[in-house]
Amino acid sequence: MAGQTAFDRGKKLFDTLQFNEAKPFFEQDLAENPMHLEAIECLGDCYVKSQNWNKALIYYQKLKKLKPTEANYFYKFGGALAMKVKASSKWFALNNINDVIFAFEKTIQLNPKHIEARWALIQVYLEIPSIIGGSELKAQKYADGLMSISKVDGFLAKGHIDEYYNRYVKAELNYKSAFEIGNSKTTFQKLYTLYLNKLKDITKARHLKEQFEHK
Repeated sequence: MAGQTAFDRGKKLFDTLQFNEAKPFFEQDLAENPMHLEAIECLGDCYVKSQNWNKALIYYQKLKKLKPTEANYFYKFGGALAMKVKASSKWFALNNINDVIFAFEKTIQLNPKHIEARWALIQVYLEIPSIIGGSELKAQKYADGLMSISKVDGFLAKGHIDEYYNRYVKAELNYKSAFEIGNSKTTFQKLYTLYLNKLKDITKARHLKEQFEHK
C-alpha cells in the first residue's frame, strides 16, 4: 500500500465497485495532478453510480474541454445529461434535450463506429415528443447506421423500434435475425421476452429456450 499512488488505491476500490470509498483517492490524485484525465473520468463515473448527475456532468464537461477529440467523453456527458433530463422538469428537458442530442452526435462524428451512442440516439428519438424533435424516422436512421456496423445491433435496434410501436410480428422477425446471427444471451433474451410478454406464445418461448440451451 505504501508504494501505491492515491490513484492506484482509488482504482483498486473502483474496480471492486466500492465507488464512494474510491472518491477521496481520486480527489487526492487530482489535487496533485489536476490534468489527470483518467482520475477525472473515474470521479465522473463514481458520481454516475450514485446518480449524482450534476457532479458527474462537472467532471465530464472538464474532460471534453481537456480532450475535445475523445468520443467517449462526449458520450458520457450526453448520457449523464440525458439521465438528468429524465429526472427533471419538462421545462428543463425542453431546454436541454438538444444538448443531449448534440453530445451523442458529436460522439459519432468523432467515432463513426460508436455503437452505444447510436443506441442512445434511437432511444432519445423514440421517447421525446414529436413537438421537440421525436421521430421514428430519425430513430430508424440510427438503426440503419448500426446495421452497417454490426448486423446484430442493427436487427436488435429495428426490433426494439417495432416493439416500441407495438408491431410485435415485425419485432419478432428482427429479433429472430439478430438471434440467428449472434446466438448470444442478449439476442436470446430479447426474443424470449417478446414471446412471453408481448406475443403471449409460451410454445415459441419454450422452443427457443431449448434451442438456445442446446447450442
